[in-house]
Amino acid sequence: MKNKNKKNVQSKDMSFAKQADSYDEGFAGRASQKFYNLLLREAALPPGAAVLDVGCGTGALLRRFDEAFGIDGCGADIEEAMLAQARAQCPHMRFALAPCGALPFEDQSFDAVLACMAYHHFGDKEGFAREAARVLKPGGALLIADPNFPRAVRRAINGLAKAARVTGEFLSAPELEARFAAYGFQAIAAATDAYALVIKLGLAEKDKG
Repeated sequence: MKNKNKKNVQSKDMSFAKQADSYDEGFAGRASQKFYNLLLREAALPPGAAVLDVGCGTGALLRRFDEAFGIDGCGADIEEAMLAQARAQCPHMRFALAPCGALPFEDQSFDAVLACMAYHHFGDKEGFAREAARVLKPGGALLIADPNFPRAVRRAINGLAKAARVTGEFLSAPELEARFAAYGFQAIAAATDAYALVIKLGLAEKDKG
C-alpha cells in the first residue's frame, strides 16, 4: 500500500459513525440492496478478481461480491466505526482508513473499483477519478452506483447542497461520463431502475504512436 497524496483530506457532508452498528439492518442498508443487485449484474467479474470498494462502509457490498465472484477484496472508508464492521464481516479482506482522493494502494492493482451510494458524498471527486485511474489494472473497470433522480430533483438537491455548503452532489449518467472522460475513462455501459443508476467505465487505451 502507498499514499501519494498525504495532504489530501476528504471533507464529509454527514457522518455515518453513529449508524455503523445498525446500518445494514436500517433503512439505508436495506435500500442499498437494490444498488448492490444492479452492480452485481453489471460487474461480470472473473473468479478471484481484485476489487476495491471506495466508501465501503460496513463491507456489505464486498461480502455480496465475494459470494458472487470469490473476489480478492479491499475497502477504503473515512469512518473507523464503519471499517470495524467491515473487518468483522470480511475478516479475510484488507481495509484502509483513507479518503477517496488519497488511496493507499499500489498502481494498477485492481480489476475493478466500486463506489456505491458514495460518489455523491465524496469531497474530492477529481482526486477520486485520478486515484481510480491510477489503481486500476489495464482493462479494469470503474463502477459507480448512485440514486436515479430525475433532472429537476437533482438540480434542486444540488442547489440546496451548494447553498448550505454541503458536499453532496448527484449527477446523471452523461454527466458522470463527461467528468471521468478527462481522466482517461470511456463509458462501457449504464443501467437504471426506478431507484438506482449504475455506470460502468473503462480506461481508454493509450495511444502507442
